[in-house]
Amino acid sequence: MLGIGVLGLGSVFLGPYRQAIRQLEQAGKARFTAAFDIDRDKTAAVAAMHPSIATPATAAALIEREDVDVVLVLTSMNEHAELAEAALRAGKHVLVEKPMATRLAAAQALLELARTAKGLLVCAPHVVLSPTFRAMHDEVMAGKIGTVLQARARYGWAGPWWGQWFYRPGGGALFDLAVYNLISLCGFMGPVRRVCAMVGTAIPKRVVEGAEIAVQADDNAQLLLDFGDSRFACITTGFTMQKYRSPALELYGTEGVLQMLGDDWAPQGFERWTRDRETWEIVEESDPQWSWTSGLKHLVDCVAAGTRPLNRPEHALHCVEVMLAAQTSAREARFVTIESGFPALDFSQLPAGPADDHRRRHDPRSG
Repeated sequence: MLGIGVLGLGSVFLGPYRQAIRQLEQAGKARFTAAFDIDRDKTAAVAAMHPSIATPATAAALIEREDVDVVLVLTSMNEHAELAEAALRAGKHVLVEKPMATRLAAAQALLELARTAKGLLVCAPHVVLSPTFRAMHDEVMAGKIGTVLQARARYGWAGPWWGQWFYRPGGGALFDLAVYNLISLCGFMGPVRRVCAMVGTAIPKRVVEGAEIAVQADDNAQLLLDFGDSRFACITTGFTMQKYRSPALELYGTEGVLQMLGDDWAPQGFERWTRDRETWEIVEESDPQWSWTSGLKHLVDCVAAGTRPLNRPEHALHCVEVMLAAQTSAREARFVTIESGFPALDFSQLPAGPADDHRRRHDPRSG
């Protein structure tokens, strides 16, 4: 049974990831063994809820513990790469929340280390693991809507009122929000070739943790992505969006359209329109209980099976490069070329699940 150590005990841990760990414990696959946060009050509160765990005095001490096999990095974004690197060097398996790094050089160094490290590296977000994404990806790869030539994605809200680091350098809406849409779009359309963007700070002051602060990171952005061969996509994101009701993601192909309902981190199925049927068909969410923390279970399962994770760090690094290029594009008013790439998604290693029988239940054209 794998021991899980958690770095960062804020809201991301206390809600979904804590529940994910509990489910792994109930399944006999892992156990919660250690936790650390620079805020010792948070550490004490978690220790009170989980009396059996260790609470080392430093992140380094947690990483070195023999009863920690998997390190879960849930800290502020600027710390992700350094902590993930330290854990990999210690021979641990690592799940790092998004983004994997806030500097391209740090992301590249982490990827190079992951290629030879003893432990596996899984980088959030885990949107490509959702049954809805997998079902849509299956349809795209099967040519159900022809060649995807245009796409649109969107994710935003009014912004956090906790964690001033969201609005400091290394934070911002691109790293916190747009990364979901980028992972999804690249999963469907492949690597981005070049970027043109408008990125800025629309609300210069915010009240966070009861204090007014000056915003030093982007909170509003529009990205135009060139995937080559005249295939384009756009992303709308920001801490500037109060509500919306449109699909999270739209794929426009030569033979049809797919529209993801809900957000790509919390999908609610999708809609399909094709030229041969000329009607909108709803494919309902096959697993309403799917959680955006599912990468942790996927990592544990990969360790047990000796297989490589589906959501590869190359994919995460590519998206870091795109987001940094968007900032450069906005600052310098030019297109920015993207150098990195990543392997195509390969779902063949995953066990059969709700995503694999969606066509049989929802598409009469399939056998």
